[in-house]
Amino acid sequence: MWKPPEKIKCPPAPGAWPSVEEASASRLFSPLRQGNLELDQRTWIPAMVPWRATEGGEVTDAVVEWYERFAIGRPGAIVVEATGIRNVPSGPLLRIGHDRYIDGLKRIVEAVKKASGGETKLYIQIIDFLSIRRRPARDKFLSRFLKVTDAHRKALGAEDWSEQTVREALMVLEDEALAKILSPREQEDLERGHRERVSDTHLPHIRELPEVLPGLFADAARRAKEAGFDGVELHYAHAYTMASFLSRLNMREDGYGGSPEARVRLPLEVYDACRKAVGEDYVLGCRMLTEDCIEGGSTLKDTAYYAQKFAEAGMDFLSFSRGGKFEDALPPKVGEAIYPYTGPSGYECMPQFMSDEQGPYGRNVEPVAHIRKVLQKAGLDVPMVVAGGIHGFQQAEDILKADMADVVGLARQAMADPDWFLKVKTGAGDAVNVCKYTNYCEGLDQKHKVVTCQLWDRVQLNDPDAHLTPDGKRRLTAPLWRR
Repeated sequence: MWKPPEKIKCPPAPGAWPSVEEASASRLFSPLRQGNLELDQRTWIPAMVPWRATEGGEVTDAVVEWYERFAIGRPGAIVVEATGIRNVPSGPLLRIGHDRYIDGLKRIVEAVKKASGGETKLYIQIIDFLSIRRRPARDKFLSRFLKVTDAHRKALGAEDWSEQTVREALMVLEDEALAKILSPREQEDLERGHRERVSDTHLPHIRELPEVLPGLFADAARRAKEAGFDGVELHYAHAYTMASFLSRLNMREDGYGGSPEARVRLPLEVYDACRKAVGEDYVLGCRMLTEDCIEGGSTLKDTAYYAQKFAEAGMDFLSFSRGGKFEDALPPKVGEAIYPYTGPSGYECMPQFMSDEQGPYGRNVEPVAHIRKVLQKAGLDVPMVVAGGIHGFQQAEDILKADMADVVGLARQAMADPDWFLKVKTGAGDAVNVCKYTNYCEGLDQKHKVVTCQLWDRVQLNDPDAHLTPDGKRRLTAPLWRR
């Protein structure tokens, strides 16, 4: 994982906790009623992938228990993990690309409504992603995966050589010499694994994305509504398909790349298709980035423009993250896939306690506030969710009182203590298990292991109610709070 060179230790500092009376009078625990969005309190658990689905993307008992445990803490809203819209294999990630997934998703809805007493709204994040392959061994790449071209033959002075002879000649080259022969894209495929881009329009399935994705997202949104979710969050953030269309790096030449107007075109068309599928009275918003945080990527000016277009189109909320891109991620080990949270932009998404002068807590607050001002100046008022290292009541309350956002999201802190919301609201803030921001959970996610928190995953393993990971070494959810 990348860390800032300054390496300044910044332990979490949640500050004073409120009394029952102070919490009751707070903005954080006040209701929000704006358009279709109705929350009993302004707290929000953003989507996090816990790796608990089946290999076929089906809901399991562990998935249900995961969201049920969050619901016991009664936050204002929970967003279910990134759920794939395509009916294709994608490992133990939830999927919604076929009607057969609806019944399983209904189980999550029913569990959350029951556990929260109906107080928590439940949304689902739906996502599309392009193909990513594991980093190959050098010999395997050169002997099997590399497409031998005239450029390789010319560089070797081997116009008349057979393909096999060319491959053998490349394999014996030193790395430095090989790098002079391979194209930048081929070198990247060797060092980082092959990754499709939205600009690979020479590939028919990439070229046809603007024709295909609106329908796929709309069908997924319709299934989400049928399953009983209170709303849908379109995943327009991080390293995935829709965020890649929004990025400045998207240079497609078919009207869906290049200018900001062209880059935002498909996200608007996807939203429009989803809106038609779910109706005008259903919650439909998106998760987007304030900044790509990579060289040549979208800036705050770009994303303020996108946010304005989304608000004008009628989105019910805008939830913000930042960074988390493939372009600056660290090269993976041979046999592993690239992970978009290992580079500087990944740090911006999930900063940890070892930080720079700015510190890891609330790095996205000012960017969100800037976008909010741009929208307000344009006469637009759409609920905005801010997240990123927020773990204390006063920090959250100050953001809301300063009108920098409408809702505060707590991801890692909610994982560390799913009862944060209930404890703080009832004057028991001193009982909160404060996240250490070591990114232990992120390390598990990178390895595609079941995600848990170091604050509770080895606690009370013999509890009869504790369900454990397959190896029996970690519990799957936090122990219940005994008041």
